[in-house]
Amino acid sequence: MKKIALEILDVSHSGTSSGAYAMVLVEKNGSRRRLPIIIGPSVAQAIAIELENMKPSRPLTHDLFKTTLTTFNLSVDEVFIYKYEEGVFFSKIIISDESKTVEIDARSSDAVAIALRFRVPILCAESILESMGISPGEAANGESEMESDLDAESNFDDSDEIVFESDMDEFELSFEDSEKDLVELRKKLEIAIEKEDYESAAKIQKSIDKIESNK
Repeated sequence: MKKIALEILDVSHSGTSSGAYAMVLVEKNGSRRRLPIIIGPSVAQAIAIELENMKPSRPLTHDLFKTTLTTFNLSVDEVFIYKYEEGVFFSKIIISDESKTVEIDARSSDAVAIALRFRVPILCAESILESMGISPGEAANGESEMESDLDAESNFDDSDEIVFESDMDEFELSFEDSEKDLVELRKKLEIAIEKEDYESAAKIQKSIDKIESNK
C-alpha cells in the first residue's frame, strides 16, 4: 500500500457541524491534494497550541500520552491514515522500542496531534487521496464546495471536554506596529493560557507574530 506524506494546511471552524472544526491536510509533494476531516473542539485546540508552539499551563491528554511513552523508552515512528469507510477515517499510530513495533488504532485527529508532538510523518494511503482528496483547482472554486465533502469522524463526543466559546474574530483585527499593542497582546496571551482557552491563545499568538515580523 503506497503511503503519501501529508501536512496540516489549516484548522478552522466548520460550517457544516455545530461545535466542530475542519482539519485540512495537504499533500506535501506532488499535486498538493487536500484531505478535509471534521474533528472535535478539544483536539482542534490540542493541534492549534502545538502548531503555535505554546506551552499549556497543565499537560493536555496528548502531552500526557507523549510523556508516558518517552518515560518507558517508546517512540512514535509515524501515523498512518489507512482506510476510509462509511464516513470514517481510520488511522494507526506506529510505536516502537528496541525490540518490536506495534500499531495502535486511533482517531485521525488524535493521531495527527500525536504526530505533531513527536515530529513524525503524517502518512495517508494513496487510495484515500484518490477517492477523497480535493485538488487545488477544485478547492479554488469555493469554500462551500470543500465543506460539502467534509466527513465526520466516528465517536464524535467531546461532551466531557471544555468547549471555549470566545469570539475568535476579535483577534483577527489588524494591530498597529507598536510596543503598546505587543504589550497588550502578550497580556491577553497570558490570560488565555492561564484560563486554558487555547483557541484564543493561538489567534493572539498569530497577531503577535504578524506584528513582530513587520518590524
